[in-house]
Amino acid sequence: MAKAKVSKRSLANLRPAKKKANPKYTRQTGAAWTAAQVKELKTLARGNTPTRVIGLKLQRSETSIRSKAQREGISLKPANRSPYNRRKR
Repeated sequence: MAKAKVSKRSLANLRPAKKKANPKYTRQTGAAWTAAQVKELKTLARGNTPTRVIGLKLQRSETSIRSKAQREGISLKPANRSPYNRRKR
């Protein structure tokens, strides 16, 4: 069996991307939720704020926002529905 020849250019695509030196925010990985953060989560969820935006405001990942909302019984589904794509009766 012949070995495939690999160029340096193709290997460059396999290297992970460099992390930014100064990210906009630092995530609170593994940090406990405070009562104020849970209260803000409830307020933002009631205001139909997207999950990603809630994560940015609370400096947490979208996954952690969803899991905390589920544990606390907070619905992240929008309360009002879009008027588009509705059938006329």
